[in-house]
Amino acid sequence: MELNDGNLQTLSGYLLQTLSPDAAIRKPAEKFLESVEANKNYPLLLLHLVNNQEIDLSIRTSGAIAFKNFIKRNWEIRDDEANKIHEEDRQQVKAYIVDLMLGSPRNIQKQLSDAISIIGKFDFPSKWQDLLTKLSEKCQSTDFNIINGVMHTAHSLFKRYRYEFKSQELWIEIKFVLDGFAKTLTELFSKTVELTAMHKSSPDALRTLYSTLTIMCKVFHSLNYQDLPEHFEDNISLWMGHFHTLLNVQEPSLETEGDEEVGIMHELKSEICDNIALYARKYDEEFCSYLPGFVTDIWSLLIATGPQPKFDLLVSNALQFLASVADRHNYSKLFEDANALSSICEKVVIPNMEFRVSDEELFEDNPEEYIRRDIEGSDVDTRRRAACDLVRALSRYFEAKMTEIFSNYVMAMLAKYAEQPNANWKCKDSAIYMVTSLAAKGQTQRSGITQINELVDLTDFCAKHIIPELDNPDVNQLPVIKADCIKYLMIFRSQMPGQVMLGVIPKLVNLLRASPPVVHNYAAITIEKILLLRGPDNVALVSSELLAPVASQLFANLFAVTSIAGAEENEYAMKAVMRSFSTLQDKVIPFLPEILTKLTERLAITAKNPSKPHFNHYLFETLSLAIRIVCKSNPEAVPSFEQVLFPIFQDILQQDVQEFVPYVFQLLSLLLELRPPGNIPEPYMALFPCLLMPVLYERPGNIGPLVRLLQAFISRGATQISAEQLPPLLGIFQKLIASKANDHEGFYLVQTILEHFPISAMEQYIRQIFLILFQRLSSSKTTKFIKNFIVFLCLFSVKYGASRLVEIVDGLQAQMFGMVLERIIIPDLQKVSGQMEKKIASAGMVAILCDCPPLVDGKYSQFWAPVLEALLKLFELPEDESLLPDDHFIEVDDTPGYQAAYSKLAFAGDRVQSSIPDINNPQIHLANCLQKLTLVYPGRLGPIISQGLQADAQLVLNRYLQLANVSLS
Repeated sequence: MELNDGNLQTLSGYLLQTLSPDAAIRKPAEKFLESVEANKNYPLLLLHLVNNQEIDLSIRTSGAIAFKNFIKRNWEIRDDEANKIHEEDRQQVKAYIVDLMLGSPRNIQKQLSDAISIIGKFDFPSKWQDLLTKLSEKCQSTDFNIINGVMHTAHSLFKRYRYEFKSQELWIEIKFVLDGFAKTLTELFSKTVELTAMHKSSPDALRTLYSTLTIMCKVFHSLNYQDLPEHFEDNISLWMGHFHTLLNVQEPSLETEGDEEVGIMHELKSEICDNIALYARKYDEEFCSYLPGFVTDIWSLLIATGPQPKFDLLVSNALQFLASVADRHNYSKLFEDANALSSICEKVVIPNMEFRVSDEELFEDNPEEYIRRDIEGSDVDTRRRAACDLVRALSRYFEAKMTEIFSNYVMAMLAKYAEQPNANWKCKDSAIYMVTSLAAKGQTQRSGITQINELVDLTDFCAKHIIPELDNPDVNQLPVIKADCIKYLMIFRSQMPGQVMLGVIPKLVNLLRASPPVVHNYAAITIEKILLLRGPDNVALVSSELLAPVASQLFANLFAVTSIAGAEENEYAMKAVMRSFSTLQDKVIPFLPEILTKLTERLAITAKNPSKPHFNHYLFETLSLAIRIVCKSNPEAVPSFEQVLFPIFQDILQQDVQEFVPYVFQLLSLLLELRPPGNIPEPYMALFPCLLMPVLYERPGNIGPLVRLLQAFISRGATQISAEQLPPLLGIFQKLIASKANDHEGFYLVQTILEHFPISAMEQYIRQIFLILFQRLSSSKTTKFIKNFIVFLCLFSVKYGASRLVEIVDGLQAQMFGMVLERIIIPDLQKVSGQMEKKIASAGMVAILCDCPPLVDGKYSQFWAPVLEALLKLFELPEDESLLPDDHFIEVDDTPGYQAAYSKLAFAGDRVQSSIPDINNPQIHLANCLQKLTLVYPGRLGPIISQGLQADAQLVLNRYLQLANVSLS
């Protein structure tokens, strides 16, 4: 694409169409832009459009967003994908984008700043060394809009230092940044603080200056996170002095009206609290002299700050600072006075634990957000969570004092509630929250609270103040208290006597009928978690026999929850249904006819517009369970499920519902695997050619489920797959093997093909399969590939014979098999992991040792003893977890198991397993095969073993021979 006015006009027209609400106009425009994005000059054309003042701002903004998304998709150069951006374009983008970003309107500046941070993630600093120089130079500007842009870009580049693992490369990069930017940041921070005093009478100027200071504090946090840099240690008094000044400064002109909108001063103070908390946690020695002054500052700040939601982040961070201080032994003396602890509890902790009007509004109007904050861990920035953390920190050194102080407040609040429950219910809410924060010392996602304050009698409190609320026949009375009591059971479930938890199940089933969404959702969540509890003998606390009597009411109430208008895709109710199926097992069968109808109806409706990923997942897990439970006792039931599910699955596949397609593939795999081999029905075989279309494998989330489905087809009906369909299958294998992320799927596929297709059908393709594998081996030798490659060679030797393996490998290149033994099998056999993989590896290695003349008495005989020793190490030693040079850190987002588009269904079972016969004891199998080998080569093995094996390996082998009761002499 040429950089000319005509192309600029064309691009502008299509970007305008992408803004259309009419899908018939918008979709073709999006498709066109996608089709031309690989053309040379495309990103430069977008940037020129963004910079063209004559073009409407909405189109320029659309162009900036398109550019950012283009960079996000394509800037990273992946090993197994074509590079969509020309190298010349890359260089010109980097040369042009910083100045363009800094000179653009704010909404465009934000998009371009994000694009710079994406480019920087891959190119900075090694391929973009002048970026830091450019940013530093721009800091000399007197225009704070430009400086703000620089700081936002610096923040987006450096914030990853907060979560990157320590490494030499990271230290080198941070040092490079500090050398080029730390001094600039410090000087600019001081200058900006000074300017705030000079512009006291100009609210607009102050707003810009304080906004810049806020983002500078974020950059400071990132640069100080990994370790205390020398520059900041040398200038600690300057930074801490400014922090102290800014925490205490008041700017009434910058206060926001209303309770919700956060003011810039509170944002700034919140960031400062974050920074001093970081120093309190990590840099005791350097920070200790400044700490008492900051404790006073924060105390004053908390006392003076109101309960409005706009102050929540500031109060939360301020409390987190106090918690950081209280958690350090050398600062505990600041809090040891009983009066100080009482004052903290009365003036800081309790006010920030109170249930506010904003909490009540959230409870009623946005229950999903309330639940996320209250029990799903997203409340890290709430006052209540921060106050709770402070209580735990103080309890670490003053548990008895804190328990005594809090107990007095709790009893007073409960007494006040008892006088007038309807008027004083917030007192009980605070009391329950106080008990929870005081008693809970450690927790896990699966078990809830696992460590408690022994001074708090949780069971007694439950009997007196929790259970009576749940026994109230009016399920809608005092809903917040109901929710608090259910949450109490949820989080202390592992600490309560088993009989108590069993006794509350009927009460929770009844509370599923409550109208307030938080109440019935908490009931569903808690039922699901109770069903996961294990007793002292590690047996499930709730057995199928115990759950069966309430199952009918449980399912009726759970499905009633999913029938509420606007809450049809309730993930908590569906998860409880799934867990109930898992607990009941075959006792769920009497309820299935009615439940399956409801599940399939919900699936058909949801497929039209999926919006809740967790609900979708639990729905498919429940269907998987239903299939497994029924077909385990009645294999003839498979066609019944197929009859019900196939029409819906067909619609999903035809409509290409991306969120559901991977799940459908998994359920189809499960249904196929439950069928006996040899007769796949026609509806499946009609689908099979579609599964070979390359376009399906372009979507990463499809790959795992698709390969499993292909394995199911091959294992159940290889004879029904025509010879013409074998090359496309091998084409898929070739595509997958080329990918570092998906090469394991390629191995799964080719091994299933080798196992189930007749040798006569495979003969003409075997050499090409090996050639593809060796080409990948020469280009990229990762640990994952090597492990799978060894298993593949072993499976081939079992299926086709070890001599045939040698013949094929040496046919690619003379003496190649010797190199495979020396460089791959002998050094890396111990890396093989997984029960099935080790089974295949041990069987294959025994075949190579005992059924391979070239290794026993031929050109590779020098490797026989080292191969045997490698096999003994596989049997005896832990897995070798060392990495190979070609291993690179793969981002979580790039690994197949973590893609949003694909979640593995736990209850759909595992993929088809190898059909290699089980060897009950591989060590004895080795001994027996070696004994047979001595009959063929009498007197040969003894000298090789005594001379070629290490002494400890000989002892291990002798043990195997004794166990097998055989001798090699």
